[in-house]
Amino acid sequence: MSKTSTTTSAAAAVACSDLSFQWKDGTVVFERLSLTLGRGRTGLVGTNGAGKSTLLRLLAGQLHPSRGSVTIGGSLAYLPQNVTLDTGVRVDQAMGIADKRAALHAIEAGDASEHHFETVGDDWDIEERTLAALGSLGLDGVELDRNVGQLSGGETVLLRLATVLLARPDVLLLDEPTNNLDLFARRRLYDTVETWRSGSLVVVSHDLELLERVDRIAELRSGSVAIHGGGWTDYQEALAVQQEAAERTLRAAESDVRRHKRELEETQIKLARRQRAAKKAAIDGGIPKIVQGALKRAAQESAGKLRGTHEDKLDEARERREEAAEAVRDDAEIRVDLPHTEVPNGRSVLSLSGVRTRFGRLRCGDLLVSGPERIALVGRNGAGKTTLLRAIAGLEAPLEGEVEVSVPTRFLPQRLDVLDEGVSIAENVGNAAPGVSTQHIRAQLARFLFKGHRAAQIAGTLSGGERFRAALAATMLAAPAPQLLMLDEPTNNLDLSSVRQLANALAAYQGALLVASHDLRFLESIGITRWLLLDEDLQETTAEEVREMFTGTTTS
Repeated sequence: MSKTSTTTSAAAAVACSDLSFQWKDGTVVFERLSLTLGRGRTGLVGTNGAGKSTLLRLLAGQLHPSRGSVTIGGSLAYLPQNVTLDTGVRVDQAMGIADKRAALHAIEAGDASEHHFETVGDDWDIEERTLAALGSLGLDGVELDRNVGQLSGGETVLLRLATVLLARPDVLLLDEPTNNLDLFARRRLYDTVETWRSGSLVVVSHDLELLERVDRIAELRSGSVAIHGGGWTDYQEALAVQQEAAERTLRAAESDVRRHKRELEETQIKLARRQRAAKKAAIDGGIPKIVQGALKRAAQESAGKLRGTHEDKLDEARERREEAAEAVRDDAEIRVDLPHTEVPNGRSVLSLSGVRTRFGRLRCGDLLVSGPERIALVGRNGAGKTTLLRAIAGLEAPLEGEVEVSVPTRFLPQRLDVLDEGVSIAENVGNAAPGVSTQHIRAQLARFLFKGHRAAQIAGTLSGGERFRAALAATMLAAPAPQLLMLDEPTNNLDLSSVRQLANALAAYQGALLVASHDLRFLESIGITRWLLLDEDLQETTAEEVREMFTGTTTS
């Protein structure tokens, strides 16, 4: 029987006991999961599909477990991953303070009706607190009478965050809050997490900058949660020590298996020799058959016990090896060679002259790209990064100016809509690379972790991480080989393992790279050589300036 309860507790704890949950199609997500989180900031991490968002929804009471209980200490607020607001309402309505605000204004105008006082309650400073909450997240210019439809996507996320902070919850659950936030908005969110002192904060995220600001990392893996003290770097260091110990244990267990297997084989050889010798001695010595039979049975029983002892030891050694192998992570990496993507130094790749786009702030964009440059395109939400990439890719024409691309180009959009959902992974890559043999495509797909029959899987059945790898393969393995590769927010909705796989794939890419992203750590990991800030024009900047400008910190 499932049970969800809320209690008032100074510890402001989040707990679940013996929790089980499965979807209607029978897919099991959790089986008897137990977890306790006290006060402070917890970063919840795990691979795509591990159940992080599902766990938050169970904690928030939006889903109900099939077994076990959830206990929340105090009041709770939850910010889901996909934030949707009615664009036709005012900001105060979206934040749930419109009635109190109207009552306050009526009282100030001289209307002393009792129901106005009942509506206000003790919240006489509700407007001041609301404006302060908005201001703390950089929304100082957002008026309470403003229409939500006038806000950008990032401002909408921050508005929802301000709304839950206004409620002063004892427990706050955030699911991938930095998705779709520009670098300015991320800085506000980082500050909010860093200064959180109100109770228990649980945040699901793949943003390493954000995960450095938590008190502990809780990793959801194979239906259980392991908790590590400290932020992301501390967790990585602890994990490295654990993995080194696990690998030593596995090597020892494999050695034991080989030893017991060798001992069993040696025992079997000795027994076979002994039986042949005993049989020959019986014949040569004239031992009666009835005695020979008794001696044979006794020898067989003795040999069976000896063989059984060694077989039991071998089975036990194999079980220990399996247990040791489970503790060693097998986070497969993409290993691919892309020699045909190479662009010689100095070769012209891309030229923009006086470009003005239909959407965004760009009024006059000039840019020359030559050789295998790696360019980061950064800027505020709504600046027009996606529009500019689409213009370069030839998917929409600029309002003014010229775009000249001199090399084969491929564009991987945010939505990953480059796949034909109805055909296999191999067919998708084949469609992008006409004339390339099926054998070569399958060999390359194996390096993108689609080995054997996996390459024949229909694209529409892929999980999020698999879909990303398939789209990346179709983009990078295209023919002719892309010598200019453009990626639009490629790490959005990717787990940390997939981000690492993307970085590995880009390490093999030898052409020019243009990446629009708000993920500074990812950009720094792929060897960006030029940084462009998109505003009314394309301004040259540096990694240090970008980090200081958007996060308030400098690289050491």
